[in-house]
Amino acid sequence: MSLPITPSQTVGPYLAIGLPWPDGPYVVPEGTSGAITISGRVLDGAGEPVPDALVETWQADPDGRFDHPDDPRGPAAPANPEFRGFGRCPTDDDGQYRIVTLRPGAVPGPDGRPQAPHLDVSVFARGLLDRVVTRIYLADEAAANAADPVLGSIPDPDRRATLIAAADPADPAGPAEPVGEGMAFRFDIRLQGSGETVFFDV
Repeated sequence: MSLPITPSQTVGPYLAIGLPWPDGPYVVPEGTSGAITISGRVLDGAGEPVPDALVETWQADPDGRFDHPDDPRGPAAPANPEFRGFGRCPTDDDGQYRIVTLRPGAVPGPDGRPQAPHLDVSVFARGLLDRVVTRIYLADEAAANAADPVLGSIPDPDRRATLIAAADPADPAGPAEPVGEGMAFRFDIRLQGSGETVFFDV
């Protein structure tokens, strides 16, 4: 007896049933000293917003440590007990998301060389058979970004630029504020097509 092949299933659009939670976008509470915001839109190959995507972030604390056994230096509780290191934000009807967090510190890479401060990002959306994984680097960390081994492995500067969040001039807490204090960054995620964000095979 032979059975028919089970149809494939994408990871969306039913993410809203159980994955988001009310304070998911707040890695730290809004108004926390030193908090930054990262916001943007998730766009499809035609440049249209994806209204039912989910953006997850995972990052080190400002000291470059993870409160996790896989931290190569051993787990360390963050200096700010309200910092959880993990955020999750669904997109709205315009494909927009917003994460409130603390600026990550530099972490060592597999070879011991420091990596520039960054957030690891997973995106789930309709039409994807699996999540896609990328990184967010911050534009005002230019020296660290220039030395980062992951960014350096991307030879095309235009492609490399798809991983760098710029200061958001539309946000009143943006570039007028001191570096690291209340700054806002803009990071759009293009799933395919012109200007597609660099995704990693993990």
